Amino acid sequence: MSEEAEVKLKELTLQISRLNKKAFRQFSERTQLTDYQTDFYGEVKPFADKMQLLIDAWRPLAEEWVRSNRPKYVFPIQIKDTYDNLSIVCVTAFQKDTRRRRFLETIKSIDYVLDHILLQAGRDGEQG
Repeated sequence: MSEEAEVKLKELTLQISRLNKKAFRQFSERTQLTDYQTDFYGEVKPFADKMQLLIDAWRPLAEEWVRSNRPKYVFPIQIKDTYDNLSIVCVTAFQKDTRRRRFLETIKSIDYVLDHILLQAGRDGEQG
């Protein structure tokens, strides 16, 4: 994997991590309020569209990075699952009927993979 591609992977991973945390805050601080009303076109769609653009660019880079670097604790299936989970979380964060425990576990799972990519991609750069 080229250095340029790895830098792009780190940038995208950081941006996605921030959006994942934003989805968590949305769900825990706003969506759960009894008087919260979902604004699909004002909030949900712009957030989901932004997330989708980032994860569509991130997935092939992450898959290539996993194939070429064989990092500890991150496997190809986790990249696919993280992509799928992010596609779901960016919408379910705004839905009142989202099951809290499942949502929080999904957020943690996403964080685990993103954090390990950032940690290990950083190490790879230091060694190279």
